[in-house]
Amino acid sequence: MPKALCLFSLVASILVVSLFIEDAAASLAGQSSLAVLGGASLMMDLTFAILGCVLAYLSWSTYREQR
Repeated sequence: MPKALCLFSLVASILVVSLFIEDAAASLAGQSSLAVLGGASLMMDLTFAILGCVLAYLSWSTYREQR
């Protein structure tokens, strides 16, 4: 069960990172109509993308320790 939770957390963090990176890229390109989250704040997008990467790293390292 703990391995499944680590993998679920890894998948969720990858989705979060991709969502916020896509939103930041669309807002930087000037295509706010294509921005997934509306392109509200570039700082918020970058912060959540970085925190998603941290969560992905923590999930992966915890998964490796459980083998």
